[in-house]
Amino acid sequence: MSLLSGVVVPLVTPMSSPGVPSAEAAESLLVAMASVGVRRLMLLGSNGEGPLIPVELSGEFAAGVVKRWRDLVTGGTVLVNVTAPGTAEAERRADDAAAAGADGIVSSPPTFFKHRDDEVVAHYEALRRHGLPVVAYNSPRSTLFTQESAAASRPYLVGVKDSSGDTEMLRYLMSLGIEVSQGDEQGLADAIRTGVHGITPGIANLAPGLALQLVTPGAELDRLQGLATALTKIHTVRPGAPTVKALLNARGLCPPHCAPPLAPVTPDELDRMTELVEPMEEHLIPRSA
Repeated sequence: MSLLSGVVVPLVTPMSSPGVPSAEAAESLLVAMASVGVRRLMLLGSNGEGPLIPVELSGEFAAGVVKRWRDLVTGGTVLVNVTAPGTAEAERRADDAAAAGADGIVSSPPTFFKHRDDEVVAHYEALRRHGLPVVAYNSPRSTLFTQESAAASRPYLVGVKDSSGDTEMLRYLMSLGIEVSQGDEQGLADAIRTGVHGITPGIANLAPGLALQLVTPGAELDRLQGLATALTKIHTVRPGAPTVKALLNARGLCPPHCAPPLAPVTPDELDRMTELVEPMEEHLIPRSA
């Protein structure tokens, strides 16, 4: 089964209160995603504030979302990010993802330290023993994932989400014979031309239809990339998940709560972001009825 083809939406994590993920609070967002044709989700990634959410809360959230997504989308796919500071916690999160019914897990190498290639390989080997397909997450801002560690980890991986923005690295990953998804929002069109299996852009939370258009055969890639790039300007006002959640909240789709220490968007920031996205209304996710 393909896990990374087409569009994977790296879903934000709706919360009932700051730091408390809630599958119930995700209802409107999930319905809206399904209504525009999204089939694949990734939970608890960087857009989903996963590393900030305690392990004892993440499993129940994942289980609730998986169940609801399968109700909404026949054959719908859900990946769960299990990235953690160490392998032991990642393994616990992997067990919870398996119990939740996830189709696969996603993990960066352990965070904080710069691990050797053999240590990265051992991490993925340990995760593969938990029974779910493993997708590596290459995010150089927080972890070190080299060509050498990618090649040596190959026996334990079914794919890689690459957010490095490094064209050479992307091509190398594609040469390994596993699925590759582009996570760099500035390079979606070029990656599609290169032949990646799919894309995993954070902007798909706000404009899933635009993301789906990008992977449609014969798409006007340059025009669509321009729209995607324009949408990323919201992060010049305030970077990260709080920005996306504030705009989704304004559309009635997601509470604005974030996991501490992330602070909510200010009214002034929201006004400035709203002004930026207003010209793109036709591409934005439908408002809640």
